[in-house]
Amino acid sequence: MSRATETGTPGVDPEQLWLGSDRPRRGRKPSYSREAITAAAVALADAEGIEAVTIRKVAAEVGAGAMSLYSYAPDKETLLELMVDHVAGELPTAHTPTDDWRAELKAIAHLQRAHMLRHPWLPAALTGRRTPGPNTLAFLERALAALRPTGLDGAAKLEVFAQLTAFVAGHVAHEIAGAAALRSPERLAAEVRYLTTVATDGHHPELAEALAAPARPLTPEATFTRFLTRLINGLTTP
Repeated sequence: MSRATETGTPGVDPEQLWLGSDRPRRGRKPSYSREAITAAAVALADAEGIEAVTIRKVAAEVGAGAMSLYSYAPDKETLLELMVDHVAGELPTAHTPTDDWRAELKAIAHLQRAHMLRHPWLPAALTGRRTPGPNTLAFLERALAALRPTGLDGAAKLEVFAQLTAFVAGHVAHEIAGAAALRSPERLAAEVRYLTTVATDGHHPELAEALAAPARPLTPEATFTRFLTRLINGLTTP
């Protein structure tokens, strides 16, 4: 399923991965499937992080030899492709869009955020170039249908969806890191003291003014919604 690109860098052949058979062409019928292998990899990533996912560890989870799994996923990149599309199957796609494309995009982004929080390894996995599999394509169809009232051309619609997904992935990665920091009250208190000192040193008047402004709701949901609204309001700007 992997192939070399023009630069010599290994890549994943999307035709072979998504249009080919999901079973080895040779040998007896195996006692496991690509679906089971991918689900085991997802469970491992959910529990221990994406760094813990290796062909050998996944093979151990399904009770197979590592060599036998290479017929399904010859390398980690291929396995990541399978994992990303596997969990994309959790996203709801049966939906009749309204003419309020902004509300539709907000709903899609909130679904993506909840999805990535369930699978904290996803933001990192999405930073690589991923070829959309069948589940990802089904959700993309929902997003493109939501954008129909904008009058944007096809390329622009794809760019909007990519931009929205990148925003959600980046925000969730920051949100997860922030939640980890909050578990250390000492570090948080030190950051507050540092910013207070800097803001009153006379060299950062803009920062001092910004920090003196009335506080806004800082719950994760409220912060995400605020940022998302700003992003969506500018998406169709030429």
